[in-house]
Amino acid sequence: MTSPTPAPDNFLWGAATAGHQIEGGNTNTGHWVQEHAPDTWSKEPSGDACDSYHRYGEDIALLAEAGLNAYRFSLEWSRIEPAKGEVSRAQLAHYRRMIDTCREAGVEPIVTLQHFTVPRWQHEEGGWYADDVVDRFRIFTETATSILADVNWVVTINEPNMMVNQTEARIDTEVGVNFPGPSPHAAKVIAEAHHASVEVLRGLGHVKAGWTVANQVYQAVPGHEKDRDEWAYWREDFFLEQSRNDDFIGVQSYLRTIIGPDGPVPFADGVERTLTGWEYYPEALGHALRHTRDVTGGVPMMVTENGIATRDDRKRIDYTSGALSGMAAAIEDGCDVRGYLHWSLLDNYEWGSFEPTFGLIAVDRETFVRTPKPSLAWLGDLARRNEFPRVPVRPEDAGNFAAAVAGRLS
Repeated sequence: MTSPTPAPDNFLWGAATAGHQIEGGNTNTGHWVQEHAPDTWSKEPSGDACDSYHRYGEDIALLAEAGLNAYRFSLEWSRIEPAKGEVSRAQLAHYRRMIDTCREAGVEPIVTLQHFTVPRWQHEEGGWYADDVVDRFRIFTETATSILADVNWVVTINEPNMMVNQTEARIDTEVGVNFPGPSPHAAKVIAEAHHASVEVLRGLGHVKAGWTVANQVYQAVPGHEKDRDEWAYWREDFFLEQSRNDDFIGVQSYLRTIIGPDGPVPFADGVERTLTGWEYYPEALGHALRHTRDVTGGVPMMVTENGIATRDDRKRIDYTSGALSGMAAAIEDGCDVRGYLHWSLLDNYEWGSFEPTFGLIAVDRETFVRTPKPSLAWLGDLARRNEFPRVPVRPEDAGNFAAAVAGRLS
């Protein structure tokens, strides 16, 4: 490992979660319906998840005590609007208490309005295909503004490209994230909903508003750059383009996807993989930041998710060191990055199973006891020192790409 690099002043260091994945008892969502359907693809239901709905104070305290200064969490639309047009003041007060708890701990709250889930009633009306979904999301944003008086960063929608490019929420572990097919119609609708939400948030006068995009780091088999660009447009670049007038964009990076003449190229035998089946490729984050900068025209960025599913916490530290090193190099190349939020704070429900463990904190499935992992203290120490680790570039990311592709095609 080489000498560390100072991070920008006022850089945000934190971790991220999502309501459905940690709160528990989120029974009023379309996802809960899907998890309990007779033909469900879920290995197990979310159930009580991490019971963070009741234990959020402990979670925020552990984050702050470690030295981190930012926490990204989501509001559950299904709790705040349990029936169409019916607002729960008690649930708004619950999320306001979460914001207050962050402030009291010296933690910057970064609030996501919609992280994959929609209320059961919205799900039954067609989700993002419902005729009035843009208006409904605008109204939900207006409702949420009542608790955002001192919240500076708001994510409208999490990973819209993941939502509208899947007919079912499945992960193809052979080629990374491979969608059944993009839906330009749904993409345009969700972009319209995002723009309507940003307009409402800007009316507050102090909020920085944007959305997050899952960056797959599409790389081309030599000679197939056109195939890559066509594959990537409705799966990623369209959504980056929609951010050009936003206050910031959230970059979410875990892996790369190599595109050949027939789409994603399978991993070669012997490629190191994570618990999700994805390639171990920490260099992806640096690529993601540069690509996002280039497509958006330089909109400020925040890394709103980055992490690895592993049972080996030493591997988590190694992966994150490589990712942060790549981010440091991207900043040196002119990328405007305002913060880094690790996915995830807790070992949580990963959309069908608790098996992929991304967390900085382990959660006992029976008792909900939290046990911080060494990676939490390690990341918190970097935050206190406000510096990035720098690690040597691995050979496969330093001009040996053609050999890596040949291995996949062999």
